[in-house]
Amino acid sequence: MTTMAAITPFQTLLSQSHHPPHKPSLPPLSSPSHQPPSFFSLHRIRIRHRLQLPHRKLTLLRTNSTRNPSSKRNSRRFGDEEDGEIDFGVKKVTQFSLWIMEGVYILWLFLLSYAPGDPVWAISSDTINSLLGLSLNFFYVLPLTNAVGIHVIEAPVIHPMSEGLFNFVIGWTLMFAPLLFTDLKNGRYKGSLDVLWGCQMFLTNTFLIPYMAIRLNKPDEEDNPRKLSRLGTVMIQGAHIVGLIGGFVSLISILWGFFGRAEGDFGSVSQRWDFLLSYLGSERLAYAFIWDIVLYAIFQPWLIGENLANVQENRVVIVKYLRFVPVIGLVAYLVSLNRDEEMYIVNKSLND
Repeated sequence: MTTMAAITPFQTLLSQSHHPPHKPSLPPLSSPSHQPPSFFSLHRIRIRHRLQLPHRKLTLLRTNSTRNPSSKRNSRRFGDEEDGEIDFGVKKVTQFSLWIMEGVYILWLFLLSYAPGDPVWAISSDTINSLLGLSLNFFYVLPLTNAVGIHVIEAPVIHPMSEGLFNFVIGWTLMFAPLLFTDLKNGRYKGSLDVLWGCQMFLTNTFLIPYMAIRLNKPDEEDNPRKLSRLGTVMIQGAHIVGLIGGFVSLISILWGFFGRAEGDFGSVSQRWDFLLSYLGSERLAYAFIWDIVLYAIFQPWLIGENLANVQENRVVIVKYLRFVPVIGLVAYLVSLNRDEEMYIVNKSLND
């Protein structure tokens, strides 16, 4: 018995040396533990949760954007995404600047006598006759019909540079109609888009500048969805035709200015260029057209850039870059437009 008692502790010591004591591991996150965890195990669990949560949130965000690719399109359609990206203060400064621009535009071009030519209150009969002649030669209809032998109405003979400048601006203005009717923020403008564009055809940026300012307003809770007018439906359905006509007229206007009315005594290309410079420095109408061209070159990429969701998906990239090219960018937008008019019945969103 004494020998067995002496051997047993020795054997126990050997067995412990071959089998080290079991070290308890951390309980898994998902399985419950029957014993209360120690302080250190709880601390490690908290750290693991903190490291995993951001990854889980990022995964959810990516999953939502992947499963519902139209969510971004819808948010842009309702005018939320752009507003969220633009700082509120910057937007207010931009809006204020547009209203200042409107005041300067009216005062400088219509009322004050400092700009070239006569103001509205002192307009001369020669300016009125020139304006009437340009209107009769709208889109070169009368000159072209006379050229093919149709002389129901005789086209006034006007310097081709004057005609080219006039029709270039009017052709560009025509293409703004589908752009306004498909603008995702046009619901913030409470007036009639038909009247707005009709006045824009005659007085250009006198009405477009206020629209650009008003569309920066915050949506109103009491806003109702805007229903498309008959003109709006026609302009959207025929946007590609409007774009081709406007682009063609603008291109012809440039060529007409330098080469039109070759049978007349209007000089060479260099002489016509000299006339254009003199015309811009002496006539208020021509001087105002330069303002309109500059403002259109600013408003065109602005409006198109905020309405790329309206463009067919396979053409978004090319329209995105061409929008900065005067006239051509607007033609690209119109011929690439998704022409489903139900897309453009504006639903207001209160998140600005």
